[in-house]
Amino acid sequence: MDSEVQEQIPVQEELFLCSGVEAQVIKCGPWTNLFDEQGVNRPKVLILIIPGNPGFSPVYVPFMKALYCMMNNRVPVWVVSHAGFYSAPKDQKTLTAPEESNAQDIKDICGLNGQIEHKIAFLRAHVPKDMKIILIAHSIGCYISLHVMKRVPEIPIIHAFLLFPTIERMAESPHGRIATPLLCWFRYMLYATSYLLLKPCPEIIKSFLTEQVMGKMGFQDKIPMKNCIQPYCFANAAYLGSQEMIQVVERDNEIIKEHLHKLTFYYGQKDNWCPVRFYEDMKKDFPEGNIQLCKKGIPHAFVLRCSQEMATIVANWINNILPKI
Repeated sequence: MDSEVQEQIPVQEELFLCSGVEAQVIKCGPWTNLFDEQGVNRPKVLILIIPGNPGFSPVYVPFMKALYCMMNNRVPVWVVSHAGFYSAPKDQKTLTAPEESNAQDIKDICGLNGQIEHKIAFLRAHVPKDMKIILIAHSIGCYISLHVMKRVPEIPIIHAFLLFPTIERMAESPHGRIATPLLCWFRYMLYATSYLLLKPCPEIIKSFLTEQVMGKMGFQDKIPMKNCIQPYCFANAAYLGSQEMIQVVERDNEIIKEHLHKLTFYYGQKDNWCPVRFYEDMKKDFPEGNIQLCKKGIPHAFVLRCSQEMATIVANWINNILPKI
């Protein structure tokens, strides 16, 4: 797919408020008529990306644009950030979730359970009830997505593609053994370091450095990444990470068994967050499941270098199931 064509695809950024915490939604494709009461020209399917951690939503833009192109511009693709991973400018308009979403009842919204409830509140408040949903989840987003499916079976999620899924034994993984003491024991030192380095840094310098780094990584889009590179956001990412190390231990086989027919798992060959033995255990426990091992050397953090390759794989999967919808 021509990268110049992809760069010209417009994206829409919106903010919404849930339990007093802002979150960012980036939309590719139709975004203004999803609530059209007459349903005129309204898409029937929405692809929603649930990021990993830190998984700041702007880094998924190249992936979502490539995916949108490969779907022949037919299906809108959205990515929703985690709660507390975006610091909105004071003059930016923010949508508020309606009372019916129970958003105000979410406790510890920046923690792991809170992030699950946050995604449920988003789906209830900002996606039409009759819209069929395809989830694309990455890393801890896979854990979040599985628990969304468990808690709200009435939401019409027709399939979930779980990429490099961190859904079990995170603290036992090679990266987890390093991250656990940092996130659980020395987290406040990380907080202090991020505030000392980022808080006094002028916005113009922060923007310049962010643009330079993102440019070298191939990100040309205008969605402001600087609003994610804030001490507040890094602190929330570290807090969520600490809960992941503690809470993501045993794989929830009951969820997987119940929804196995609409799950696709994709493991990496060299993934230090979910090593190959986790893939082998999954294949052994669910031999009838669609559980795949990457043969292309795509890394866990695919959004940094391999968005095009991953989008090609996922688009082929989705195109295979769309005729059945």
